[in-house]
Amino acid sequence: MSEKPSSPDEADNNGQRRPGGDRESILVPAEMLTQAGWDPQSAPAPGAGDKGDEAPQVFASTQRKADTSEAGYNEDPGSSGRLGAILGTVLAVLLIGSAITMYQVNKGDDKPAAKSDAAKPAATDSPSQEPVPPIKDSAKALPTVTGDFGTKANITVPQDKPDGTFVVKELSAGSGPKVEKGNWVSIDYTALDWNTGKEIPGSYGDKGGKPQLFQAEAGKLIPALDKAVSGHKAGSRVLVVAPPAAAFGAQGNTQLGIGATDSLVFVLDIRQATAPDAVLSGEMTAPPADMPQVKDNGKKPFDIIPVPGAADPTELKSHVLIQGKGRKIESGEKVVVQYTGALYKDGKKFDSSLDRNQAYSFATGAGSVIEGWDKGIVGQNIGSRIELVIPASLAYKDQASNGIPANSTLVFVIDILDAGVGGED
Repeated sequence: MSEKPSSPDEADNNGQRRPGGDRESILVPAEMLTQAGWDPQSAPAPGAGDKGDEAPQVFASTQRKADTSEAGYNEDPGSSGRLGAILGTVLAVLLIGSAITMYQVNKGDDKPAAKSDAAKPAATDSPSQEPVPPIKDSAKALPTVTGDFGTKANITVPQDKPDGTFVVKELSAGSGPKVEKGNWVSIDYTALDWNTGKEIPGSYGDKGGKPQLFQAEAGKLIPALDKAVSGHKAGSRVLVVAPPAAAFGAQGNTQLGIGATDSLVFVLDIRQATAPDAVLSGEMTAPPADMPQVKDNGKKPFDIIPVPGAADPTELKSHVLIQGKGRKIESGEKVVVQYTGALYKDGKKFDSSLDRNQAYSFATGAGSVIEGWDKGIVGQNIGSRIELVIPASLAYKDQASNGIPANSTLVFVIDILDAGVGGED
């Protein structure tokens, strides 16, 4: 058994993992860059996994913490991912539909980008290193908010100017799990610039925006989100007033029209909180007789029992063990999963995220995992447990990989915990 656990990250021709390097991904739609003076004729063609106008968009800061992977995926527990080319040190906004994510951007990285490329406008902004002020639950003046959880909020700012307080105030309490540091969190939100009254596109929009997915206090987002959700339960609506030091720093963001002294207002709807060691539960539907059987061991790796004498399949086979009630996953989304992988011929486990008590995240449709994962997970419902039997042609082919012999058919049992818009792997 290799010292470094195997993962579904795709291998290159030398058998090495090829998750796309350590860059952070930022994909920007043409219409926003055109407003900033960018010439779309000069942009490179989108790569596999791009969706044109539906490409994700990101509020970004240029600081980024070093990865501290213990899982062997070039991804630390707080990683926000690596799909596509990054915008150097520019602060940018990216959307899927009308949703925004707010990730810190890697700088000084000379590793190659993943498959999906993006336009790169001039990097003219750099954020301030001013310390983030402490969080308080009140200030001299606060915006008023109307509307219910799960719908776009109506935000009205007072005539008073913001006083620089970093405010996180719970507007309504949920009854779900409390968000702890390191939990995966999916949120919907509404946002605007207090100083100008300009609305900032959020996840509630006309194009069917998706929730934002990130890890709480992982240091990969602007503090306005990174530090705002911990301590609140899923189902809660939270008001955030972010002074420049908790958003884009003293330089503001010229592409968004955010000035150096502008405070931002967010209303966050916390959809789901998922602990890193979370697993699904429920009665399982047994696989058909020609697929390996599965034994649920709680938070320990699944037992995968092979079919004696079964020939290796030539096509991907899948079975839903537990049917989730969430929406279907689309290509290009970031997903969070628990999984156990075993060899088809004898059921020998070669890897499991459950051994590390740490869910694994990746971007679908990005080529960052083996093809069998992309094909098998896209279209499944969030909250489902699935079994995939993946032929070698959709896995590591003729390359041996960390305890996996060349030309091996693989079996994975996967819990799909959550999905949404996020920085990609």
